[in-house]
Amino acid sequence: MSRKVVVLGEVRDGALRNVSFEAIAAGNTVAEGGEVVAVLVGESVSSLANELTQYGADRVVTVEDPKLASYTPDGFSQAVLAVIEAESPEALVFGHTALGKDLSPKIAGKLNTGLVSDVTAIEIAGGNIVFTRPIYSGKAFEKKIVTDGLIFATVRPNNIAPLEKDESRTGEITSLSVDIKDLRTIVKEVVRKATEGVDLSEAKVVIAGGRGVKSADGFEPLKELATVLGGAIGASRGACDADYCDYSLQIGQTGKVVTPDLYIACGISGAIQHLAGMSNSKVIVAINKDPEANIFKVADYGIVGDLFEVVPMLTEEFKKLKVNA
Repeated sequence: MSRKVVVLGEVRDGALRNVSFEAIAAGNTVAEGGEVVAVLVGESVSSLANELTQYGADRVVTVEDPKLASYTPDGFSQAVLAVIEAESPEALVFGHTALGKDLSPKIAGKLNTGLVSDVTAIEIAGGNIVFTRPIYSGKAFEKKIVTDGLIFATVRPNNIAPLEKDESRTGEITSLSVDIKDLRTIVKEVVRKATEGVDLSEAKVVIAGGRGVKSADGFEPLKELATVLGGAIGASRGACDADYCDYSLQIGQTGKVVTPDLYIACGISGAIQHLAGMSNSKVIVAINKDPEANIFKVADYGIVGDLFEVVPMLTEEFKKLKVNA
């Protein structure tokens, strides 16, 4: 059964986030040969629309307004709901990001429909679309199907591979004028506390530090390793609570959920709350002086040793590999 699917694209710092392309891939699976319509909301986003078609969107609808320069739930919900009303889709797919997690329940409530959140896999089985999502802090997975009404899902970043980019692919790009009004929230200024560099939630490599880094300066060897590997820096809640780094780097049940190709945990004991945020990483390497640390139970590779000795050694070896590559 073919369907029309509306997919929300996300923009950060004037560029499309990778989760936008992953959501389009998910939308193509849900569409089953139907039409995938991508939506871009912001102040000046039309120049990015063509890239969405190159990653598999059949059409792109843009909603532009100075009031949409920064995300607000009121403004973005008005824009997205207007597109949904105009397109009458059978399904919606958003990214399970900070924006998506805030906006999707509001949209679902307005549409009086259900929501399958934090999806990590989608398949077609027995004529149904089967969504897989983690439960119990990632200890188990459940499969869900939508039997009636609008299909609405959010997909976890780094879990559904985007379609291959085809620069020759084009699609219709249109704009929709929406009267954005009655905003209860107006963003006057955005103060960024996150570190510069790779976006933690979308990074393919994450180097994370815990209380074992001992101080803010203890993150310096980790940052050097992250630079060499083109990765992002993360942290346990313990490191954040100790004021070694900003809470924007926190990974875990009350922080960010990451699923990189490589996760290197340095001086992290492995509390269950932290494991909930990173245990689905493809390859986990743990570095800890305590051989009984809980982190080793989920690690694919474990190094028992002082991170201040091990991390610099790893950095030097990776530098040699890059030079000889």
